[in-house]
Amino acid sequence: MGRSAIAVGAVAVLVLTAGCKAVAVDTDGKPGGADAGAGRPTHPATSAPSAPPDAASAPPASSAAPAAPAVPPRTLMRAGDRSGQVRELQARLRQIAWFHENPTGTYGAHTVGAVKGFQAKRGLPATGDTDTVTWRRLLAMTREPTRYERYAGGGIPAAAPDKRCLTGRVLCIAKSSRTLTWMIDGRAVSTMDVRFGSQYTPTREGAFTVYWKSRHHVSTLYDTAMPYAMFFSGGQAVHYSSDFAATGYAGASHGCVNVRDEKKIASLFAQVRNGDRVVIYK
Repeated sequence: MGRSAIAVGAVAVLVLTAGCKAVAVDTDGKPGGADAGAGRPTHPATSAPSAPPDAASAPPASSAAPAAPAVPPRTLMRAGDRSGQVRELQARLRQIAWFHENPTGTYGAHTVGAVKGFQAKRGLPATGDTDTVTWRRLLAMTREPTRYERYAGGGIPAAAPDKRCLTGRVLCIAKSSRTLTWMIDGRAVSTMDVRFGSQYTPTREGAFTVYWKSRHHVSTLYDTAMPYAMFFSGGQAVHYSSDFAATGYAGASHGCVNVRDEKKIASLFAQVRNGDRVVIYK
């Protein structure tokens, strides 16, 4: 074999050897290490800008947004306020024995004291004002008050009058709102709180007429005073009740329609005549 053939063979061996050389791989999957770039053309190195001396020790920049400042509690109700929400507040406090009066819807001294006690018991600032934190805590501990709880002392707005109450002279008595409205030709003259018989002695429902009035009546059956009695169905009558005035809805009648306000029923008694209608409905 001539020298030229030997030289060609040597070159071929060198090319094959270089093509099979292992290439080191960095952990990121790119060629690297001391042998990276072997068998590739070289170029003049370009120098990267050097990092500041303290770059390695500087903490990484945080990408998290700054925390929002806490929202201070907002006052919802305070002394002197009058509203339906105040009435609800009082009814809820009454459920857990912090408020011992009947709800009135007026934020007075009793309400301030009840709220202070409730707040102090739970480690809240005892300001007596109902703020958002106090209100949320109270909501979590109580249930939605019923209409009767909100108006435990009476004063429920009168229900819409039955259609039978819209003509003539009528004692329009709604059990749902516990009210008696004296109506003449569809116009409400006066409204008063009433209570009814218990489940064992229920007050009858329907349309009746006043057939007898007795100013100083006393029940012979129960030996009970029934002032300003206006009888409409057997022994059942509309009359003033001192027990109702004293104890409210904690009690019940024996079927009569009890009126709490003596002045109002005295005025009503003077206006009602025998033959005027009485309508009692749900």
